[in-house]
Amino acid sequence: MHSRAEAFAEQATQKYGLDIEVLEFPAGTKTAADAAEALGCDVAQIASSIVVDADGDLIVAITSGANRVDLAAVAERFDAPVERTTMADPDRVADEIGWSIGGVPPICHETDVPVLFDPALQEFETVYAAAGTPEAVFPIDPETLREHASATVVDVTESR
Repeated sequence: MHSRAEAFAEQATQKYGLDIEVLEFPAGTKTAADAAEALGCDVAQIASSIVVDADGDLIVAITSGANRVDLAAVAERFDAPVERTTMADPDRVADEIGWSIGGVPPICHETDVPVLFDPALQEFETVYAAAGTPEAVFPIDPETLREHASATVVDVTESR
């Protein structure tokens, strides 16, 4: 197992008491579509952790892989100017969240940040989220994930 995925699994056990089953795919799971194809599941079951910078504050939006984050909706939720709400800088994500983009898990962040949870994920018994690298994911019940992420269920996705 990759050392970052192993570190994630250990942190999840220590911090939350979770027994994480890390699944690794050498071809990578950088996109929700890649992950769904590798897993043989619906793309909507992929719980993507998207880090947003809302006027200087980092926010993690856990969204269904079938959805895209609506930056204007995140800005509105946090009363931030839309023009100052962007995808977070990758170096800042690594420094403050503790994980690199493409492998950001929905839990085990180095800094406490607000976490939003796409209600579309609640439609499934199991969702799959990044486990610390772009090649690793883990299965989890969405309610367990939401609970351990201390996430607020709110739709901040683009209309389909």
